[in-house]
Amino acid sequence: MESALGKIVDRLEADDDVKVVVFDSAVPDFFMAHLNLGRVAEFGEGMPAWFDIIGRLGNAPFITVGSLRGRARGIGNEFLTTLDVRFASREKAVLGQLEIGTGIIPGCGGIQRLVQLTGRSRALEIITSGEDYDADTAALYGWVNRAVPDAELDAVVDRFARRIASFDTDALRAVKEIVNEEAPLHSPDDLAATHQRFAGLLARDFVQQRLQLSAKASPEAIYDLELNMGERLGPRD
Repeated sequence: MESALGKIVDRLEADDDVKVVVFDSAVPDFFMAHLNLGRVAEFGEGMPAWFDIIGRLGNAPFITVGSLRGRARGIGNEFLTTLDVRFASREKAVLGQLEIGTGIIPGCGGIQRLVQLTGRSRALEIITSGEDYDADTAALYGWVNRAVPDAELDAVVDRFARRIASFDTDALRAVKEIVNEEAPLHSPDDLAATHQRFAGLLARDFVQQRLQLSAKASPEAIYDLELNMGERLGPRD
């Protein structure tokens, strides 16, 4: 994933005419899923590249926009919160940091970005509950800019992007640079330190045993879990 995304960022950075970029998903029900923890050792080697990519997006000379229709949990939410502006479908968007339910923590920048966007108390609520959050709540918390009726989402995002694209490039770049000075993004070293704590928690025996059990579930059970992760991770009534 980080390799393909890195190539996209390479192309965008090389084009001086790019003013705004919209990220959305063609996969029904999902914007970007969480990391497959059963393969996290493979992804671990790509973490420096991942931190480089999200840092470059945050500091890119263009505005990045997320159009959220579906689920963005775990690293999916961490990617979403890297983007400059986020619009979410009121009926279909689902956001969450599920890691606490499996005995680990967000390890790819989610903690840092949620604290910046929502504040300390709400970040603690989101991360320690592991619950799913709807678009209206996310907008109230500052997690996304706006919750929009699903039928209007594409038009709202398109209008916003086209409006930005109509303005002066140098002025847009200056705005983003100054905003980043006022609200600094976390460095790759900061993110790497959190990822080390994530890796230490992940390596514990009971976490690995839990992951092995979930890997043996049927495809139907796994899909149901992915759709309803926040509910399934919590205590049963």
